[in-house]
Amino acid sequence: MGSWFSIVLAASALGCGGADTAQSSGPDADSPFSNQSSTDAAQTQSGDRYENRDRNTSSSPEDGESGSDADADDDDAPANTAGADDDGADAADPSDVENPLTDPEDGPAAGNPDGDCAVPSEALPADTTNADNIVGDGTPQSCSPAAFISAVARGGTIRFDCGPDPVTITLDRPAKIRNDASDDVVIDGGGKVTLSGGGKSRILYMNTCDSEQVWTTDHCDNQETPRLTVQNLTFIDANSKGEEENDGGGAIWVRGGRFKIVNSRFFNNTCAETGPDVGGAGVRVFSQYNHQPVYVVNSTFGGAEGYGNVCSNGGGLSSIDVSWRIINSLFSHNRAIGRGGNPAEDGTPGGGSGGAIYNDGNTMTLSVCGTRIEANEVNAYGSAIFFVSNNHEGTLRVEDSVIRDNVGGGWNVLPGISMHEDTQQITSNSTIE
Repeated sequence: MGSWFSIVLAASALGCGGADTAQSSGPDADSPFSNQSSTDAAQTQSGDRYENRDRNTSSSPEDGESGSDADADDDDAPANTAGADDDGADAADPSDVENPLTDPEDGPAAGNPDGDCAVPSEALPADTTNADNIVGDGTPQSCSPAAFISAVARGGTIRFDCGPDPVTITLDRPAKIRNDASDDVVIDGGGKVTLSGGGKSRILYMNTCDSEQVWTTDHCDNQETPRLTVQNLTFIDANSKGEEENDGGGAIWVRGGRFKIVNSRFFNNTCAETGPDVGGAGVRVFSQYNHQPVYVVNSTFGGAEGYGNVCSNGGGLSSIDVSWRIINSLFSHNRAIGRGGNPAEDGTPGGGSGGAIYNDGNTMTLSVCGTRIEANEVNAYGSAIFFVSNNHEGTLRVEDSVIRDNVGGGWNVLPGISMHEDTQQITSNSTIE
């Protein structure tokens, strides 16, 4: 697969215990949120419209300085270089990234067709030429749910041989990565495979702190492997409402190791309808190794009316103490339908934040480049993005992107974006309205 994720972004690691619970992250009475005044002559502001601006507002540590106190006890954690997106010579032109789902037979394409951001070498599709496991023997019938689940448990590089036509594999239970099966698990659908939860099941599960999947270290909340890649796949109709201990993550739930998504689509997935912190109808992630980011490249969450994902929070993505780099992707028509925010207002079940993205925790970075986020909806906060660092450290970076026409909620520092006003914002050549 090549080297993994050289960019280091600091975030607090979760413990190796049970449920993952973030600190309170609703609006502070002592920190009112409003549209900020211009800090750069290049910024253009008209009402709630911010267009083609270069903007850097921060009262957080400079890049390269130490992160939060929560990192002080982690001797293995790297220094905080949150927000540093200079990929240099290792970056690939987006036209060089082969995407078999740019013109699919059904549903919106994978990725933002207008996205033109360079893709770091670490975020490119994995080479699956020499597969360790092949699902199927050339016919659609051979690509059964059992065959797929078994292949995932064996790990390694997984491809499909289901015949010449697109195929849908409908699961009645999640496929689970075994932590001792292989260091790298790559699932490559070749642009022809759709994985479905049939409206009843989550699709994919990885948890380094789940003893049933084998503990391989004594620090399960910060271990390097497994490294999971999903690419050239479509995930539909997943449902994790029946999951109680590890809730959220309608289609995919990940804790520990590393994770990236390339050339993939997420349609009509769902998770718990209410709850202050549960989220991620498409994907929920925790505890990435040494606080390094999850990559999402050339991927679509929703993409058109009737294809959106729905959860209490984070219609597309949800995480706690995790950094993300989202490149040339599309988020639209996703919904966060909880009520009452986090912490839940009196008399409400909580939730309803982050129409597209729910990013909560401490000292984390959310980097969005070449991405379109529009027509998402919330009941509480952050109709596009809920990015709340509880210790007010970290970075929101938006470059060459469009964020507009997202609906509902309030407490916005930028249109559609809920975050602490004194957490660093870096925006460039983007429309946010």
